[in-house]
Amino acid sequence: MRAVIFDIDGTLIDSVDLHARAWVEAFAHFGIQTDQSAVRSQIGKGGDELMPVFLTRERIERDGAALEAFRSDLFKRKYLPEVRPFPGVRPLFERIRADGLTIALASSGKRSEVERYTDILKIGDLVDVATSSDDADRSKPHPDIFKAALAKLDSKPSDTVHAVGDTPYDAEAAGKAGVPTLGLLCGGFPEADLSAAGCVAIFRDPQDLLDGFDRSPLAQR
Repeated sequence: MRAVIFDIDGTLIDSVDLHARAWVEAFAHFGIQTDQSAVRSQIGKGGDELMPVFLTRERIERDGAALEAFRSDLFKRKYLPEVRPFPGVRPLFERIRADGLTIALASSGKRSEVERYTDILKIGDLVDVATSSDDADRSKPHPDIFKAALAKLDSKPSDTVHAVGDTPYDAEAAGKAGVPTLGLLCGGFPEADLSAAGCVAIFRDPQDLLDGFDRSPLAQR
């Protein structure tokens, strides 16, 4: 089997800034002042990994669940309608499927968010399996979500599987699961950070990966 596992936020949809704004607003609602650029640099992690960067363990134990619930509702209500796909996503998925690869999604978001994104992207008929934070005890940069995707793919050591993501956390998580990562710059992380995290190739966005598919690690050699 040949397969590719895609992150979603910042990789397939333009949502990183929107998630950062939702987190900043949620923190402020609980009396916590944060810098948006600092919060943005943590997008790609789930709430379990993001909140400890800004809150003490005691504060997380007291308010973490309520803060996460507030943020989730705020994002769906205020920011989700602004989410747009990056160019070339569906044609890229069609090219991947035509080349005989299986497609999986692996997001730190909740299952309901992944389902909504799949609808926005109009790729439901092209995706074989999907995993979310509901399938993992720990979010990226831990490997749990990618391991869950590999399990759903019934992947074996002889298979060729790659990940595609936009953050160092994607590359770190996939690498810990034994999966090499192609980095995309459309999420806003510097190319140097993606390279340092272990990305084996870097493209601007899904359209650039589609345009360069034949020279990418995804192509049949």
